Amino acid sequence: MPRQKIAFAASPVPSAQSALEQLTKTYGNVPAAEADVIVALGGDGFMLQTLHATQALDVPVYGMNRGTVGFLMNEYGVEDLRERLDAAEEEVINPLMMTALTVDGQMHEALAINEVSLLRAGPQAAKLRITVDGKLRMPELVCDGALVATPAGSTAYNYSAHGPILPIGSGVLALTAMSAFRPRRWRGALLPQRAVVRFDVIDPAKRPVMADADAKSVRNVVSVEIRSEPSIAHRILFDPGHGLEERLIREQFV
Repeated sequence: MPRQKIAFAASPVPSAQSALEQLTKTYGNVPAAEADVIVALGGDGFMLQTLHATQALDVPVYGMNRGTVGFLMNEYGVEDLRERLDAAEEEVINPLMMTALTVDGQMHEALAINEVSLLRAGPQAAKLRITVDGKLRMPELVCDGALVATPAGSTAYNYSAHGPILPIGSGVLALTAMSAFRPRRWRGALLPQRAVVRFDVIDPAKRPVMADADAKSVRNVVSVEIRSEPSIAHRILFDPGHGLEERLIREQFV
């Protein structure tokens, strides 16, 4: 089906704003609610913002790189955009739901397309207890932090923390430790996508921990539960031969 009505969104950086002006003059710009496709101009961070902002719309998002890494983005170009959109391949990803309880008894929820991470928020290492599907798996992990990543996010923070790259459609999540002190050099685990992961913070007053879901931070957490959210599906478009699955494979041979 031809994608004629395009909604453009751009990050505030000059290169993205210049691209927005040029593309709008060439193709027009409709509101996102009326669009056949949303084109996001920026880097991966802006792509995540756009996906979160438009998750209530059943509209695919096509990113063009006007940022730095651009793992979720396609190459920028003004010419033949409608033809590129019509030929694009679609990937569907489900986000993670984070439910965090803080020391003051407040409950916070947030969605993460890439990962949910727990990070020490003081000078001492964090102490975490890990439960998976209600079963205690690690009584005590002493570390700088830990995260749960989706396949789409496995090449981001997870990969920097020496976690595994997960193929799209693998049906697994990566649980990765950051600078694990005890157990020494423990790198983490691969879990089924349906798994419910719970972190309990041991001694949160002495060893404060913060939780982060795609840059949405919650400080002074005492417990964090993470699960996949299948009711939300993000549709991302890629040029043929450059989809997430190909990029994930290619990244492992760099």
